[in-house]
Amino acid sequence: MDRTGGFAARPSSAHQPASMQACATRAMQGLALNHYDYVIVGAGSAGCVLANRLSADPGKRVLLLEAGPTDWSPLIHMPAGLARLFKQRSVNWNYHTEPEPALGNRRLWWPRGKTLGGSSSINAMCYVRGVSADYDAWAKATGDPRWSWEQVLPWFLRGEDNTRGSNPLHATGGPLGVADLRYHNPLSAVLIEAAGTAGYPRNDDFNGAQQAGFGLYQVTQRNGSRCSAAAGYLKPVRDRGNLDVRTGVLVERVLIEQGRAVGVQLRRGRHGIERIEAGEVLLAAGAINTPQLLMLSGIGPADHLREHGIAVNADAPDVGGELQDHLDICTLVGTTQKKLTYDHLNEVTTALRWLRKHDGPGSSNIAEAGGFVRSRLAEDDRCDLQFHFVPALLDDHGRHRLPGDGYTLHACYLHPRSRGRLRLRSADPAQPVAIHANYLGDTEGHDLRRMIEAARVSREILSQPAFDTYRGKPVFPERGLDSDAEYADFIRRKAETIYHPVGTCRMGKDDRAVVDNELRVRGVQGLRVVDASVMPSLPTGNTNAPTLMIAERASALLVGVG
Repeated sequence: MDRTGGFAARPSSAHQPASMQACATRAMQGLALNHYDYVIVGAGSAGCVLANRLSADPGKRVLLLEAGPTDWSPLIHMPAGLARLFKQRSVNWNYHTEPEPALGNRRLWWPRGKTLGGSSSINAMCYVRGVSADYDAWAKATGDPRWSWEQVLPWFLRGEDNTRGSNPLHATGGPLGVADLRYHNPLSAVLIEAAGTAGYPRNDDFNGAQQAGFGLYQVTQRNGSRCSAAAGYLKPVRDRGNLDVRTGVLVERVLIEQGRAVGVQLRRGRHGIERIEAGEVLLAAGAINTPQLLMLSGIGPADHLREHGIAVNADAPDVGGELQDHLDICTLVGTTQKKLTYDHLNEVTTALRWLRKHDGPGSSNIAEAGGFVRSRLAEDDRCDLQFHFVPALLDDHGRHRLPGDGYTLHACYLHPRSRGRLRLRSADPAQPVAIHANYLGDTEGHDLRRMIEAARVSREILSQPAFDTYRGKPVFPERGLDSDAEYADFIRRKAETIYHPVGTCRMGKDDRAVVDNELRVRGVQGLRVVDASVMPSLPTGNTNAPTLMIAERASALLVGVG
């Protein structure tokens, strides 16, 4: 039997009974329907971009696969709904790390989007690209100038539809809505004023000529609604006849024959196992799920795969390795001004106003203001600390409800040296991987010293006169801290992720790199990775905008114009 089902050797249809002709026709149609030019695994930020760009060619059949549901929930589209989305397991993978040795053996919660749009459907919508040196470092790591700032900027701009208009650093007309906030809490303005008094300049555009300073974030919104990758890139093209989108499907492995990816095996609820054939398989499942799927497909550290009875298709020791993330420490302060913060927001009134006008607190991303600082410990010209301000008491990602009203200042160190790894728990695709983030794990204490600096700068800003009218009792830390040892203890007790895992399938020119400069998986043909896992190093800021850029860049490479 050949790959078309063996019908070529049968008598011509003219000599077959009608029932045999019908069966043959149905079989051939079924095989054709199950073959695509591109199969995209993961309908998150990168997957939605790929689906849009690749299906623009009507001669190509594209299949987009997503494990989660559609993005039907109104909480996704009302920006302030993110406060409740985190708790909804139906749209959240709800991961936890393994016990973190440097953080008191705590298991940290890692929310990741599990719906159309992925994490862009549940995140705080901050649109931050990073700085030129980030991408020049990527160009060096890959040996390819196409990953330099000068050459990636056009791919950022291709996707952008910015309400500020077009200029050399911004663009209009792209699928992704980027906008100024329609509403911000009065305390967000107080934060910016306090930072100025502390010596940090105002910055109204973190994607402009300079990143340093404090201001209001631009957000991925359009007309006061969240503009996730699904809303911006996928929704406008869902009716294309050559694009199929399937939700609620778990891809179990990539099918590899004679060193080439030929499709995927998936499970869809009660429908059992299904084989999908592809001209090329594109993994866009994110920094956690993509390396897991590679390992389940026999691509990864050979000894580790054999431990779980998985046949090795390619020994790739860094699959799941080189995990990087931004660790974050929150300073929480109570306020004497009742009902000013979002702690006691009237959800019904907020939702009704948003439904009528798409403004007010419902259009807020909650983390409205923030900034970037080049600290005294910075090792190059880039800012090394980032801040997000929340006009509410936010402990344990908001899962721990604290009494009273207050405000929170997040602070993270942007260029950690610590590296973690992901490992399979079993060969069962439904079992989550073991996440060893290894926060503060560098042997010289480099990352901890800079996290201490981040916490000190937070305290400095929040102690400025601008907050005098609002400042209540300290919440976390519970009292004033002085020594580095006290700050270190606080960080070990309270630090959490700020949701920026990358690097687990990093691209590079060295032999251990998982993908090459064109995102092709080494050792397997017809297979690419297109998501945050390919980043060789963390950008100086949030990771969603860079992920979208990577997918724009990859789409061009796939159609031969990159």
